Amino acid sequence: MHETLFQPLTMGALEARNRIFMAPLTRGRASQPGSIPNEMMATYYRQRAGSGMILTEATGISVEGLGWPAAPGIWSEEQVEGWKLSTRAVHEEGGLIVMQLWHMGRLVHPDFLGGEPGVSASATTAPDHAHTPTGRKPHEQARALETDEVARVVDDYRKAAENAKAAGFDGVQLHGANGYLVDQFLRDSTNLRTDRYGGSPENRTRFLREVLDALIGVWGADRVGVRLSPNGETQGCDDSNPAATFGAAAQVVEDLGLAFLELREPGPNGTFGATEVPKQSPLIRSIYSGALVLNSDYDAAQADADLAAGKCDAVSFGRPYISNPDLEVRIAEGAPFAPNIDVPRSWYLPGPQGYIDYPRLAEATAGANS
Repeated sequence: MHETLFQPLTMGALEARNRIFMAPLTRGRASQPGSIPNEMMATYYRQRAGSGMILTEATGISVEGLGWPAAPGIWSEEQVEGWKLSTRAVHEEGGLIVMQLWHMGRLVHPDFLGGEPGVSASATTAPDHAHTPTGRKPHEQARALETDEVARVVDDYRKAAENAKAAGFDGVQLHGANGYLVDQFLRDSTNLRTDRYGGSPENRTRFLREVLDALIGVWGADRVGVRLSPNGETQGCDDSNPAATFGAAAQVVEDLGLAFLELREPGPNGTFGATEVPKQSPLIRSIYSGALVLNSDYDAAQADADLAAGKCDAVSFGRPYISNPDLEVRIAEGAPFAPNIDVPRSWYLPGPQGYIDYPRLAEATAGANS
């Protein structure tokens, strides 16, 4: 059953044993202070190492870029040492683990920055509220990065990539989706710049290209991927001509020869409030010749159908992997997916409940039969 999903996949230098990937999932379990990965996180990733490739939860590249309580970082030596627990655990299970590099841009509340504003492509304000250590607060206006300041942020990405390599990862993925900093540069509703980083789609993809160049300088293109979300408005970030914008972004990815490109294309009820718009994945598929990974709202049957139809090369599952640590086993055996419990509260709460206490299929079956 679902044979296509269980074929191996080569993505540059990355060898996935199946095409069922674990999508990035923010879970908020890093130790504080310091946003340091820990043993509990290593257990969580070990439990899910049977996926073809684990894409880690979004990981802050710098203090400036991280605005989510108890999310992990990759800018300090303590964080590098903490992440080694997870990479070692996954590799002991024969798995593949790639770090997603994250700068939240204008979505970093000043509470995380000693009262200073977050940075973005332009001086804009995100809608809704930020999650801060002291509760939900309205977003505040970010300041625009100066032209000569952009290189500093690019260098932060480079240093984070070096740290990810030191922590034992198999590669890195740039988080270019969901209304965060790279996305804020890409889309014309949040990029109002008049310098070389603004205006035309080609100019708005310049930051994306420069960051990817920095990552490639550390890892080589064959171990670098990127996530994009050409799916309408997300966290207040939108574009008037997504085909032009994301077609240009896909061309950057093609020109640089990245190992893989993941696209998040949710329906109208997606986590980040995306609207139902025409999917850009067929256009992007026609431009980018490498491994294309599709994400959001998939079940096993649809994933297998899209793979068989050539729409993608792998599918990344997000929320199903929360409550199904051995999701690939359930798919192989045609077993139903276990539902998330206490959702969405347990997604981000500290502690093991709703995190590492979900049983594997064999354990769940044994418990039901006892």
